[in-house]
Amino acid sequence: MIPLLDRKWTYTIAAALIAISVALYILHFALFHDPHHIWIYLVGDLAFLPIEVLLVTLILHQLLEMRDRKMKLEKMNMVIGTFFSTVGTDLLTYFSDHDPRMPDIRKDLLISESWSEQDFKRVSTTLSGYSCDVMIAGIDIPGLKAFLVSKEDFLVRLLENPLLLEHESFTELLQGVFHLTEELKHRKDLARLPENDQRHLTGDICRVYRLLIIQWLEYMHYLKGHYPYLFSLAVRTNPFDEQASAMIP
Repeated sequence: MIPLLDRKWTYTIAAALIAISVALYILHFALFHDPHHIWIYLVGDLAFLPIEVLLVTLILHQLLEMRDRKMKLEKMNMVIGTFFSTVGTDLLTYFSDHDPRMPDIRKDLLISESWSEQDFKRVSTTLSGYSCDVMIAGIDIPGLKAFLVSKEDFLVRLLENPLLLEHESFTELLQGVFHLTEELKHRKDLARLPENDQRHLTGDICRVYRLLIIQWLEYMHYLKGHYPYLFSLAVRTNPFDEQASAMIP
């Protein structure tokens, strides 16, 4: 619903525009005394009006929307890139080191410059059915808590970014990371966790880990198609590559 003040402003502008148009027609008649000419142009303008609506509303509007979506996508992926460089890559490296099933899929995650659209689709299909088996017993839970708490302000600023409202999967990932952080913050003694509590935390970690892998793959796919130089660095620092190095041999 349009607010009352906005409606008054709209009506005022509309009335002013109509008044200007009428005044110009009257001026034209006063100067040339040619109503026939006025009617010819008036009908011609009205006849062109539907075409003008088509051009402006459908074609031009669609082009502007496409440009706007492209700009939002670029800004959104800049935010996602910042997340991975600050938090996500470290979490992926740490969790994958404690994933006993990682050797089964590691080769699928060693992305290279030669990857095609089909390669990304194939791996995405594979990961959709991947079940996480992170071994919480080997994880430094107090260290994980300290890391996540240290990044909490950064994550809050990410959630405040309105661009992320249009990216459901990444928002779900951030919510998962926040939930895991809150779970760890509410436990005083992380060195002595009951077995049931360990299973609960394992579920929270696996949720974040699984979403991280999927989002990382999508981000790598985007970089390859839009920013080859960023993609090159991301390939060389792949968190799943045990031989990864930013240095080029």
